[in-house]
Amino acid sequence: MTHRVAVLDQDLCQPQKCGLECIKYCPVNKSGAECVTINEESKKAQIDEDICNGCGICVKVCPFDAITIVNLASELAEEKIHQYGTNSFRLYKLPTPRKGEVVGLLGRNGMGKSTVVNILSGKLKPNLGRYENPPEWDEIFKHYSGTELKQHFQKIEQKQIRASIKPQQIQHLAEAFDGTGNELLDKYDERGVTRELVRELGLQNSMEQSLKELSGGELQRIAVAVTASKDTEFYFFDEPSSYNDVFQRIGVARVIQGLAKIGKSVMVVEHDLTLLDFLSDYIEILYGEPTAYGIVSNILSTKIGINVFLEGYLPNENVRFREKKFSMDVSSSSTDIFQEGSDIVNYPRLEKNFDSFSLSIEPGRVRKGEVLGIMGANALGKTTMMKMIAGVQKPDVGSIDKKIKIAYKPQYLQNDIDVEVMALLEKASGGPIEGSQEEEQILDPLKIRKLYNKSVKNLSGGELQKIAVASCLIQKVDLYALDEPSAFLDVEDRIAVAKFLQKFVRSFGKSAIIIDHDLQLMDLVSDSMIIFEGESGKAGTATSPMPKHEAMNRFLKSLDMTFRRDEKSLRPRVNKIESRLDKEQKTSGNFYYKH
Repeated sequence: MTHRVAVLDQDLCQPQKCGLECIKYCPVNKSGAECVTINEESKKAQIDEDICNGCGICVKVCPFDAITIVNLASELAEEKIHQYGTNSFRLYKLPTPRKGEVVGLLGRNGMGKSTVVNILSGKLKPNLGRYENPPEWDEIFKHYSGTELKQHFQKIEQKQIRASIKPQQIQHLAEAFDGTGNELLDKYDERGVTRELVRELGLQNSMEQSLKELSGGELQRIAVAVTASKDTEFYFFDEPSSYNDVFQRIGVARVIQGLAKIGKSVMVVEHDLTLLDFLSDYIEILYGEPTAYGIVSNILSTKIGINVFLEGYLPNENVRFREKKFSMDVSSSSTDIFQEGSDIVNYPRLEKNFDSFSLSIEPGRVRKGEVLGIMGANALGKTTMMKMIAGVQKPDVGSIDKKIKIAYKPQYLQNDIDVEVMALLEKASGGPIEGSQEEEQILDPLKIRKLYNKSVKNLSGGELQKIAVASCLIQKVDLYALDEPSAFLDVEDRIAVAKFLQKFVRSFGKSAIIIDHDLQLMDLVSDSMIIFEGESGKAGTATSPMPKHEAMNRFLKSLDMTFRRDEKSLRPRVNKIESRLDKEQKTSGNFYYKH
């Protein structure tokens, strides 16, 4: 027996622009019943799940990819926690908060993480799928009898649970609070830990400034500090790594772990697998169909949880939630794949001086078919180097061969334009997109087609990032420069984009320079690397390009962190500080993988 899920994306459904194919071609409609109709209020399509036979014809004929129909195991119907309305997103099962532990939630965007947070924090009362006649609390307690969640919901009903939540969209913090970081923390610090948090998060120079003047990374860390300073039972951090460099991410992880150490329940949504591995005690996987339905897995240890996610198969539940597994076969860092004379750009020693910041870059080159990774702390001049190579800024000392064409994807993306994605892509490529080679080679692998008719201003952070990457890659140039392509992407998209970039560069004899703070992504995509060192905001120095093993070793040493390879998935794993392996590798000077 199966349980039918029919979901309509209200943003994508445009009955005025199509021939109502979903209604015309539905076999149930043809037999005289009314399965697909137009809703009188919304003027959008509506599907009757009870009489739908799951044939999927409407899914195939919809020109805007607005319909999702899935048949789930019938026993899941009993596990439905919440549904927002007719043909809308629904969530099955819930993760359980654990006192004194950090539980990591791992899954694609659009799988219901916000719904989970709102329910567990008491902001949203679960309706068990009955959106027209929601249950009372007694019925919800009965549904959860014999589980830890029953007590959790009883405490919510009795207002005994308070939650502290760090939202994903931190820019709203600066819009909502007109004051300095110090004033914000003074207002919310219930545990008397402001001074300690400021030190751990490296915010000493940011507290006197107005929130509106702070960088994305500073705002993110202030949001983490505010969340951690409240005295509540349940803490939730949504993507705490965004905008922060690796050094800052480790500070954030230690603050989050500190809450678990004092007996608090902590949940984290994070797409940087290295960080999630480092800070979580347990993992719960969210799987399903983005924006259609999400299912929460049983709880797993961190190591097994991340490996299961990469595998795409939950052995204990006998569920395959992704057709292919993600392998972490690391990019070859050997130089033998690059022939002599294949340099696409050479640059001498470069220098750039600003009023209070100076940057010096050792000579280097980028070769045809190569991905050059750039890593280092924030505010050391990585973006300035990218701009100099791209010809956007002129160096004070040294000059760059201008004969090559460069496409540049900036770090901060603008979404304040009301144009359709299709028009934006056509402008970047200089010609029609549909049916083009670029569509086949770039847009389809990145799954962009579904977004063609969406306005840029309505895109989510992850969608906007993918469009920015695609807009860069469809330009006919020799070198692609991408600044933080992983920001706002979920884990699946990060791995897919990394693998695609590498394949694209190699197959078409192009070259790419990538700046990113996700160590796993950089390990996966880079052939060689440049490391930035120095004092943030004052002086930065960049090495010449180095073989990846040498560069990663140097970078991890500066973090005082060692990596080993997971024997099953081959992904890099952080050794626990002071563990036997950590000590062994540090003694041998081998911070990057034990050989």
